[in-house]
Amino acid sequence: MKVAIDIRRARDYGVGTYTRNLVATLARLDPQSHYLLVGRQEDWNELTPLPGNFSFLPFAAESDGLRRDAQLCWLLKRRRVTLLHTPYLAAPWLMSCRHIVTVHDTAEFLDFSADGGPLASALRVYRTRRALHRACCILSVSEATRRDLQRLFELPADKIHVVYNALDARLAQQPPAGEAERTLSRYSVQGPYLLYAGNVAPRKNIPRLIEAFAIVREELREHPQLKDLKLIIIGDELSKHPQLRHAVVKSRTQQDVRFLGFLPPLALSVFYARAAAFVFPSLYEGFGLPPLEAMALGTPVVTSNVSALPEVLGDAAVYVNPENVFDISRGIHQALVDEKLRGQLKQRGLEQVKRFSWENSVRRVLEIYRAQLAPPQGQSTR
Repeated sequence: MKVAIDIRRARDYGVGTYTRNLVATLARLDPQSHYLLVGRQEDWNELTPLPGNFSFLPFAAESDGLRRDAQLCWLLKRRRVTLLHTPYLAAPWLMSCRHIVTVHDTAEFLDFSADGGPLASALRVYRTRRALHRACCILSVSEATRRDLQRLFELPADKIHVVYNALDARLAQQPPAGEAERTLSRYSVQGPYLLYAGNVAPRKNIPRLIEAFAIVREELREHPQLKDLKLIIIGDELSKHPQLRHAVVKSRTQQDVRFLGFLPPLALSVFYARAAAFVFPSLYEGFGLPPLEAMALGTPVVTSNVSALPEVLGDAAVYVNPENVFDISRGIHQALVDEKLRGQLKQRGLEQVKRFSWENSVRRVLEIYRAQLAPPQGQSTR
């Protein structure tokens, strides 16, 4: 079995976590097969040291569309690759071997921030449908995403296999006490805070989160421990998103909301572990890693009651209607002041996290690789 894996998004936040852990776990579980990792030198550098059955295939095509696909097709054919795994939703039009695609979500095909108007959206859906139908197999990270794929692209159910994500090991352990204090001091964070971590795309619903925080901040103004509550948002810089600046000004929380940009894993784990609560009011998620990461560090989670979030988080979160600011504020208030509930959420969260394992997920991926390359029943391999 000679498998190529596209690692061109290994440095990304969500897809990068999946790609890095897929490769690292395959390296532990499968010493026999030959894996060819396709991408740029900086993508290869992002991965942990790998055994001898993993090699690097440089591919940094500047071209787009069919020309890029033709270059990749030629490279894979030359290397006699039998299977290509693309760990994100990008299905080449040209392919010289069998092809598996992992789909993390279908957000770009939903009406959150569509670019180019209805004609461009329709063309994007058509091209993606054709490409996905040509793939031999599709991996979905949740049942919710599987249903979206069937609905949007008319894919047969038996072509889609649900294989859950799991936690990045760097975000699954409590940070050392000394490091926690140094990190919070470095970012001048004192006192209790709510936390959001992730990108700040429109579907993440950050303006409503800011409005809900303003309501909770006012409700807790006289609270002895929470009167100085802050909201920390880890993601893109505020300067890139003027609509968020407007939401902060409109809610009069300029002194209480901070945007920290993206942080390295150790610093991020500190912010997860020390937050009074983690709030994730997304309008749509294909899986939802950030709230699961917060749970792994014992932090109560408030999140949306839509898409894959209830499937992934089970009974370990406070659920809210993400389109209702007052319901979001209700959930936040409850998670902050109800001490009995906080204890239950912490315990349930730690148990919920145990359901997800990279080893179990990648064992399932390996089974799928082998099934796709096995000869049809009754056909000799000779």
